[in-house]
Amino acid sequence: MTGFSQNQDTNDDVKVGLVLSGGGAKGLAHIGVLKVIDSLGIRVDYVAGTSMGAIIGSLYASGYSGKQIDSIFKDVDFDKIINDNLPRAAKTFYERDNSEKYAITLPFDKFKLKLPSALSRGQNTLSLLSKLTLHVSDVEDFSKLPIPFFCIATNVETGQAVILDKGSLAQSIVASGAFPSLFQPVVINDQILIDGGVVNNYPIDELKAKGMDIIIGVDVQDDLATREELRSAPDIILQINNYRTINDMKVKAKKTDVYIKPNITDYTVISFSDGKSIIENGVLAANKKTDDLVKIVNQQVVKPIKFGPIKPIDSIRIKNINISGNDKYTRSYVIGKLKMKPETKIEYMSFVEGVNNLAATNNFDSVVYQLHPTENEQEYDLDVTVLETRTRTFFKLSAHYDDLYKTGVLVNLTRKRLVFNNDVASLDFVLGDNIRYSFDYYIDKGFYWSIGVTSRFNQFKKNIPATSLLSEEDLTDLNVNKLDIEVDDFTNQIYAQTVLGNNFALTLGGEHKRFKVISETILTDNNNTDETTFDNSDYLSVYGKLKLDTYDNKYFPNEGFYFDGDFHLYLYSSDYNENFSEFSIAKANMGYAKSFGKLSANLTAQGGFKIGEDSTQYLDFVLGGYGSNFINNFVSFYGYDYLSIPGNSYVKTMLTVDYELFKKHHIVGAANFANVADNIFDSGEWITTPNYTGYAIGYSVESFIGPIEAKYTWSPEMKRGIWFFNLGFWF
Repeated sequence: MTGFSQNQDTNDDVKVGLVLSGGGAKGLAHIGVLKVIDSLGIRVDYVAGTSMGAIIGSLYASGYSGKQIDSIFKDVDFDKIINDNLPRAAKTFYERDNSEKYAITLPFDKFKLKLPSALSRGQNTLSLLSKLTLHVSDVEDFSKLPIPFFCIATNVETGQAVILDKGSLAQSIVASGAFPSLFQPVVINDQILIDGGVVNNYPIDELKAKGMDIIIGVDVQDDLATREELRSAPDIILQINNYRTINDMKVKAKKTDVYIKPNITDYTVISFSDGKSIIENGVLAANKKTDDLVKIVNQQVVKPIKFGPIKPIDSIRIKNINISGNDKYTRSYVIGKLKMKPETKIEYMSFVEGVNNLAATNNFDSVVYQLHPTENEQEYDLDVTVLETRTRTFFKLSAHYDDLYKTGVLVNLTRKRLVFNNDVASLDFVLGDNIRYSFDYYIDKGFYWSIGVTSRFNQFKKNIPATSLLSEEDLTDLNVNKLDIEVDDFTNQIYAQTVLGNNFALTLGGEHKRFKVISETILTDNNNTDETTFDNSDYLSVYGKLKLDTYDNKYFPNEGFYFDGDFHLYLYSSDYNENFSEFSIAKANMGYAKSFGKLSANLTAQGGFKIGEDSTQYLDFVLGGYGSNFINNFVSFYGYDYLSIPGNSYVKTMLTVDYELFKKHHIVGAANFANVADNIFDSGEWITTPNYTGYAIGYSVESFIGPIEAKYTWSPEMKRGIWFFNLGFWF
């Protein structure tokens, strides 16, 4: 990095200011210009920027070279930044269920639907920039940075430009780049701030006022579009906004001593995937001005000094934690979600994860933090300012199709702080071929024992093999191969849950289940089809669950480990069939995912068994079909239709290979093997050659409503293929 030591005498020297405009992804061209400026040895005495110009300019002013900034942005996933896609690991199990089930979430207040203030809170942006500027976090006066700096934001209440030159550098540049509707406004000094480009996208006059003799300016703004290019409402809205900025530039360009305008007309403000080409265009544009830039070098008496490389910080020590802005949520709640304590050393990655944990609760409109260095090296005081969300009620929607439940539209109403400050109530209602509902009430006590209540009703109709429900004797007497059944499941649970981190949970609870299985397939003695009831009983049980989930993605995991164990002890039944005796069911599912570039593999193993008299077979295991939300002990199995392979015990292994053809498009292949029968762990059959095998090949697309999938499955034993289709999140 080349920079300027402010202690050197420059009275007889020319002072050079650098102004960088906003322009979204087009602003990456600034990096190319900076690389040329560094290569020529130009000393920059002051940097000013707006929006993306503020982000690039602040990094340059804080000590990074153009080449270093280029390297930084090569590793940035802009999709995660823009979408505020917090890592799955930052969310509790409850929060994951929400993010992996609903396509649309809208605030609902006073019986009126509202739109969110923005698509993103900018949490990932703040975390990235806070880390990159941590080495200058002790500088609150931006004129004291290695290169003096300021940026421009817009006061959304007054429409006035605001110069940000003091305070938190990371927060200031986030405010300068808070593009309306994309990023929510940022509150600084009781001012509600948005993107500075709204009022001043090229702050050359403010930079000249700092005493600069020569201004180098980089303009990455859009030109006015032609009538052929104005094809949509957003195009027209952008054109209207550009009237003022382009007219301003006609004046401001003339004030710029070295005016650099990269040719980036083929790109848009969101063309981050074309970053390499945009940066190269910045290099080309700056090279065209080489003669003018060399003249500046020749006029500078004091040459730039070189700063040493900025070392990444792997760990920090937190001395004090100061929380402000919280009212409904206690300090202990905030500290518990942050997962850090005063006077402790923590890896920086774990620190960011803690902040993400707090933001992922969705109980705060913003979580802003600042690290203040103490006298000790790599020790900081942490200030966390939260803005509690005023919205307590949310309306959510999703849609789904699969081959078992068929079509369904999910309508959800969620209410936070219903009774207590840390509770949430959620009601799902599914409209479609099979009416379903689910009610959840959860009191979140963090790392203490939390309490929850659930109530769910599921139903479906399906034509299944008669062997799934009838004994060999019944099959001989009735002479039926298939049964049209209707399954109704009404389950209520009360439980206590404790968590260790966000990935591990232990749950203990009690359950009431009313389970009904009927069929109209079987003929009566008078040859009339009559309703046959296989089970219509109420069951009472106690249960325990142990769950560990570090998968990075529920539907398409690339990395992580998964374990889900469940033990149910059934103590009572209303006993429709009058043969109930106490029994238990134990089951477990584990998996390991590993990525190899675009290819990932997920190896899973499952098993389960019944303990006790085999008096009630209707809660036994039944394999077949494809799904992620099966009730009771239904288990998916490629190559067989739903509910095809019954038994009171089973083992299953599956290998899934996923090749991401291009972003969010997957070619998926899988092979599964199983042994299923009664008491296979007693007979030793569970370790013999698999009795059931199946294979699948399919294509999957990640969409905003969830995965869209088509899979062709085949089993050598069945000697026929079965197609399975899925649309949207499973619910």
